[in-house]
Amino acid sequence: MRQSIHLVRTADGVHLAWTRTGTGPSLVKAANWMTHLRDDVDSPVWRHWLRFFSTHFDLLRFDERGCGLSDREVGDVAETHWLSDLKTVVEAANPRAPLVLLGISQGGAAAIRYAIRHPERVSHLILYGSYARGWARRSERDAEHYRAVVEMVRLGWGSDNPVFRQAFTARFLPGGTHEQLDWYNDLCRKTCSPEMAVKLLSVRAFTDISELLPQVRVPTLVLHAREDEVVPFDEGRRLAAGIPGAEFVELESRNHVLLGHEAAWAVFQRAVLDFAGIAPGERPAAGEEALSRREREVLHLLCRGLGNADIGRRLLISEKTVRNHLSNLYRKLGVANRGQAIVRGSSAGGAP
Repeated sequence: MRQSIHLVRTADGVHLAWTRTGTGPSLVKAANWMTHLRDDVDSPVWRHWLRFFSTHFDLLRFDERGCGLSDREVGDVAETHWLSDLKTVVEAANPRAPLVLLGISQGGAAAIRYAIRHPERVSHLILYGSYARGWARRSERDAEHYRAVVEMVRLGWGSDNPVFRQAFTARFLPGGTHEQLDWYNDLCRKTCSPEMAVKLLSVRAFTDISELLPQVRVPTLVLHAREDEVVPFDEGRRLAAGIPGAEFVELESRNHVLLGHEAAWAVFQRAVLDFAGIAPGERPAAGEEALSRREREVLHLLCRGLGNADIGRRLLISEKTVRNHLSNLYRKLGVANRGQAIVRGSSAGGAP
């Protein structure tokens, strides 16, 4: 899979890496920990997430400060930057509003703040594995447990001995395969330094946006794994209860990051599409009936003026595959060239 990586500079001089893939309604994913824009597209942990969202949406995502392809040596990772960094990336990428906003884990806090500040730009808010209170704001038992986790990260994150990282990984993916666990274990070292890992964990500990939840005025879907070992299930219920009218979906899973082979992943996909008003089998616009879903996606991007290379990057496919799709859609639409296809697609609603 290919994609274009872009960099944007924040007000305090940090470079954030972002990318867009797919076609459809705009979906912006707030940053969460343990991502790497380049490597995630081929990973056994995140690959199915990216393919799902890129199939149904114009997906915008970025690596948070201190991690992945964003600047790694960053002095300030305070919570105040969660919202400002999200706004900086959205302004740079300029996705078409209204946005579907996705917050995973601690990314939920930034997504919630953005939805409160800019309700006119947000059509739907989706929160998965998220929370309003960091571990230091919960029970003393939670606080003691996470202090032990932070100490384990401080001592073992950069060690050649993988035992410490494996213990950390097992909490995120208790139902993972050997391949998934090994990949996530390796990601720990690739995505950020031991010092940054401790900083990020510590900052997350003290967040508490409980008082902001009643201010959310956009349709909200909250999904949470029943046996999540990273963010307790009750925190997900508490989050949903605090947001007016929020829909709550319980997922039968032990994994903080849902894996592609588990039944909960299929439930998650159906819930997201239903909530966003996207029917997987909905009838295409007139003039496109004979086209496959992927061919319609290519046509839509064609009508927006993208070249073959850009279409390939958006859809995570090769230029050769783009050319094959173009040949097929030319034949099915009864046109001879790119210009005619654009005219036909635009008149049939192919240009969003």
